[in-house]
Amino acid sequence: MADAVYYWLDNGLQGRDASTVQMYRTYARNHVVPCLGARKLRELSVEDIDRWLQGKKGELGTRSLKLMHNILNRAIKNAMRRDKVKRNVVKLCEVPEGREGRPSKALTLPQAEAVLQAAENARPRVRAYIVVSLLSGARTEEVRAIKWSHVVAYDEKARAWRPVTEAGWDHKEFALYVWRSVRKKGDTKTPKSRRSLALPKRCVEALKALKADQGDGRELVFSTETGSPVSAHNMRRDFRKVLDGAGLAGKEWAPRELRHSFVSLLSDHDIPIEDISRLVGHSNTVVTETVYRHQIRPVIQDGARAMEGISPLSEEA
Repeated sequence: MADAVYYWLDNGLQGRDASTVQMYRTYARNHVVPCLGARKLRELSVEDIDRWLQGKKGELGTRSLKLMHNILNRAIKNAMRRDKVKRNVVKLCEVPEGREGRPSKALTLPQAEAVLQAAENARPRVRAYIVVSLLSGARTEEVRAIKWSHVVAYDEKARAWRPVTEAGWDHKEFALYVWRSVRKKGDTKTPKSRRSLALPKRCVEALKALKADQGDGRELVFSTETGSPVSAHNMRRDFRKVLDGAGLAGKEWAPRELRHSFVSLLSDHDIPIEDISRLVGHSNTVVTETVYRHQIRPVIQDGARAMEGISPLSEEA
């Protein structure tokens, strides 16, 4: 089994991001090979896999169990193509529910206001990152991939949307083209994740201040001093410092929860679930209700008001 797993790791992951490959290798080295590596492929049974997964469910979360199942499944499929084994017993096994992880949280309106106020005193990059993430609902991987050419203003004279780098900031309407992410090849998570979002004034002011701080020549909105992409680790560290300043325990929060907060705040202001789903780039409302089930409450009103009208969040600080 170990030979099959390592063969797949060496030959079956071409084109994958280096961090993804490393993740698979880590799970294989720490969990798959130590338990099943010595077994002969032809002798591996459904019961062996079921017992292995059941034994891990108190130690690991469901996502980790699915990853390990995936490693084993694809390694054996690869071995079948090479005529090392006749059938794939892993396909017959179900992944059990793993240990519950820390549930995602959402900021309340007072907490969100405190975070936004604390962000006003942070560096321009951190301020813009928090404001845009919280008030647009974009994924953290999408926010970090934004280019200045995707921050656009509506040019009234030209009757067209133009990048702020060309049109400037003296306009009434602004939008964000969420067309990329930091995933491999720059693709968004799903085709429906590719969307265009109107920007509240608070986002515009934060981005304007960041652009002035950066000067010209930068392609990425959120970049290092040299213009290279900023890492998730650095943004998480800066994000938590701001939350500490807002009176929250930063270590207990993650940047992705700004997106959860966006959904929660919209729901609390009677925005229909269908509209929220489109704004966050979900393929359907089921995804929104499942992932954010602790934040979503029933909405029966039709229509929606723009983000700037639903709460003091979007007012000038």
